[in-house]
Amino acid sequence: MKNRARLSVNRDKPDRWKADIAQSVDLFNIWFMEFAPKAFRETRIKRTEQVESALGWTDNLTRITPDLLREHSDILPMLRMATCPPIARDRLVGLSSAAKGLIAHMEKKNAVPPKMHAQTFEQEARKIIATIQKLIDPDIFVWLARKEKPEVSEIHRAATIVADRLSGSFADSIVRNAQEARQLSVVGKWLEKRGYVPVGKGLKFGAMEPGTYGFRMNVPVKIENIKRPVNIPIDVVVMPGHSRKGKLPLFIEAKSAGDFTNVNKRRKEEATKMAQLRKNYGKDVQFVLFLCGYFDTGYLGYEAAEGIDWVWEHRIEDLREFGI
Repeated sequence: MKNRARLSVNRDKPDRWKADIAQSVDLFNIWFMEFAPKAFRETRIKRTEQVESALGWTDNLTRITPDLLREHSDILPMLRMATCPPIARDRLVGLSSAAKGLIAHMEKKNAVPPKMHAQTFEQEARKIIATIQKLIDPDIFVWLARKEKPEVSEIHRAATIVADRLSGSFADSIVRNAQEARQLSVVGKWLEKRGYVPVGKGLKFGAMEPGTYGFRMNVPVKIENIKRPVNIPIDVVVMPGHSRKGKLPLFIEAKSAGDFTNVNKRRKEEATKMAQLRKNYGKDVQFVLFLCGYFDTGYLGYEAAEGIDWVWEHRIEDLREFGI
């Protein structure tokens, strides 16, 4: 079993890559048509509730102040989608002349940079507010022209439209997150059928017992020119049931793709991750991709050349070849 686990499973069999690619694309498309609209709708409902809350904080866009932006920095994306036309983050920077770092920090961290002076923030925030107010879409927020309080139905309609814009701008990530959650569920169910049990919360990968697995576990690595170890998140970590003490677990990275273009932009990520793992833990590290979707021969050839093997979701039983 020990030698078997080190054999190549799919990377050294290019004669069957094209057939696997076709089956993988079909599997992804079936899932997308059935479940992606549901995931998108659920996200849109949540965002509608969030936009309605933001409208309440701003008195339905009649009161947007620096203090409000400081307290609720997370409404900035919503405000960008409330304009005509909706504006991207960089467009807001250009139109308002506000500090790019401030806008980026507010949107990524949902907070004002802690070291920014209060007076500086107020000056920058007023630039943002002036731009937003000048561009607010009058066809969505119809009550602003009337200078009257909006009807409840008008607020909900406006919130739905803005939520739809927000969801559209994050559509790819919504689908990707839903697909990743599904892939992890598939792997978990397969492992449990074979008698594996999930590890306890907070357990480190080095303390895993044989016959256990964990999702999204951090693996610390030392990187050149960085003093402290950096945690690399791994989607699935499995300690084979026959493992001896001190043996490394199997690291599995769940990957899905809805088109062929993006995978070739991201293919170096896996190679970098594996190189860091092997540099820290030795050449016996087993790092495997779990693939579903659009992965072409160019992507597969690159990963194979880097020494990375993979398992297709439509042939999940191949996981057994890695000693599980």
